[in-house]
Amino acid sequence: MHPWILGYWRKAFFSSKPQTSGTTHVMFCFVDHYEPQWLNKDNIELERERVDRWFNDYPKMAEKFTDADGCHPKHSFFFPEEEYREEHLNKLSDLCARGFGEIEIHLHHENDTSDNLRMVLSNFAQTLHEKHGALATDPVTGKPVYAFIHGNWALDNSHPKGHWCGVNDELIVLKETGCYVDMTFPSPDSTQPSLTNCFYYAKDDPNKPKSYNTGKLMYKNGSASGDMLIMQGPMGFNREAFKFGILPKIERADIRDNMRPSPARIDNWVDKHIHVEGQPNWIFIKIHTHGAQDVDMPALLGEPIEAMHRHLNEKYNDGEQYKLHYVSAREMYNIAKAAEAGEQGEPNDYRDFILKKPAFKRM
Repeated sequence: MHPWILGYWRKAFFSSKPQTSGTTHVMFCFVDHYEPQWLNKDNIELERERVDRWFNDYPKMAEKFTDADGCHPKHSFFFPEEEYREEHLNKLSDLCARGFGEIEIHLHHENDTSDNLRMVLSNFAQTLHEKHGALATDPVTGKPVYAFIHGNWALDNSHPKGHWCGVNDELIVLKETGCYVDMTFPSPDSTQPSLTNCFYYAKDDPNKPKSYNTGKLMYKNGSASGDMLIMQGPMGFNREAFKFGILPKIERADIRDNMRPSPARIDNWVDKHIHVEGQPNWIFIKIHTHGAQDVDMPALLGEPIEAMHRHLNEKYNDGEQYKLHYVSAREMYNIAKAAEAGEQGEPNDYRDFILKKPAFKRM
């Protein structure tokens, strides 16, 4: 049994659903483990085709939809350090400069050390910022800061066999190098924390793996604690898919061609009601994908994703019961921090609450 399931069921059966009044604001964030070299590390032409597909087709899709604030869908490209090519980031930066998303950091590593990880993350953040105008900056130090997704979900050396990381103090290293939030989860395996469907602060034990397994919930009129803010996407059970025709499959907010975003799945994400404790009228949905995989691009850039946005706008953007807000990873963090600070009203007012929008470079 997955270690998170017991806590999930306990919360489902013994916790009352948050009571809301007035308009419920739905923050919708799409994060992407964006890997142009997927299974083809020596084929630059294929990489270019994949990046060009997004560069050309994403605006055509996104321009068809707007949220309550007049924003188009925003795609957060978590780009892997080990796959960096300047030409790819130039195109993504241009896309982001036109308002279609933002760029953050993704990383796959194995048998790593704290010192090497610190160097890699710091150098990559500086490269993205200096060459492409990507990443927000710390309002005090002026240094680039970033949101993070760990490759293969093995954050803080959490794989049971020690694969795909090697650094037990990874949360500390991330904090030291400018990471303001981790958005790795939910995960498809035992790397998943025991806490689900929430935002919380984790304290790192530098001598042990998976220190993020538990933590302190983010709450209204609270403050930051520990070493890393963990912002998760919705997790539970898919009411439309069954294993062996009996057991419902696990819902991990993953969008692919064989896991399309049906209306029932979308309603399930909303129903998970992920929010900052004490501010139930602002709910957050973070879904994810691997957008550079060829088999999935027709679903991510075509009719299936358009159907998702139609449902979001038709059901969750009537202006009275619900208002929809398309947000980047940075904006979702800012709005959550505003809720933590006790702010209320329109979430749109807090998209740049702490971290301002990067000045992405056009081609």
